[in-house]
Amino acid sequence: MIELSRAAAQLIAPGAAFSLAELCAMALDGVVCPVIGNTFRPVTLADTPELRAGAVSHHVPASLAHRAVVAQLSAAWVYGCAPPPEIFSLVVDNDGNSVCAPPFCGCSIRQVYLNALDVVSLGSVPITSPLRTAQDVARTAALPVARAVLTSMSRDAALQCPLEHISQALAAAAHVPGKRRAQALLQDMMEGPCGR
Repeated sequence: MIELSRAAAQLIAPGAAFSLAELCAMALDGVVCPVIGNTFRPVTLADTPELRAGAVSHHVPASLAHRAVVAQLSAAWVYGCAPPPEIFSLVVDNDGNSVCAPPFCGCSIRQVYLNALDVVSLGSVPITSPLRTAQDVARTAALPVARAVLTSMSRDAALQCPLEHISQALAAAAHVPGKRRAQALLQDMMEGPCGR
C-alpha cells in the first residue's frame, strides 16, 4: 500500500511548482498525461485506481475532505469502469448534520446511510466499495450508462461484482430509492445474452 500512496503523491496539479499552462505544455511535450480535471501524472507512472482516486481527492473541497466519500459514477471511473465524470459525485454518512458543496466546486454531495462494508480506501482516499458503487449506479445512472458500467464492473474479476451478487445486495437493501428500477435492470441484464 505504501507504493500506491507514493504513486498518488506523484500527481501534479497547478500550484507552487507549475502553472496550468506549464502543465498543459508539458503534456504536449509528452512529459505528463492528464488524469482528470487539472491533475496530471508523469508518463512513467501507471494509471491505476489508486492514482485516479488520488486525482479525485485533489478536486474535493477542503471543507469536505475529512468526511466525503467518492461515489456513484465517479467511483466507477476510479475503478476503471466508467468514463471520466464531469462533476465528481461525493457522499457523506447521514449523521444528522447538514452538508453542502461550495458553489462551482465541480462536486455534488449527497447524504446517505453508509455502513462499514460500503466504504474502502484506495491509498488514503475513501471510496464506495465496488458492490456499493454498482448498486448506486444501478439505482441512479441513466439506463444506457448504468448498463454499460454494470457490464464492465461485473466482468472485472478483481471487483468481485457479478450481476447476481449486485442483485442479491439490492434485494437485501431496505428503503433505498430506485431499488425496483435497479432490480428490473439487473434482471434484464442477467436474462439477456450478456448475462448468461
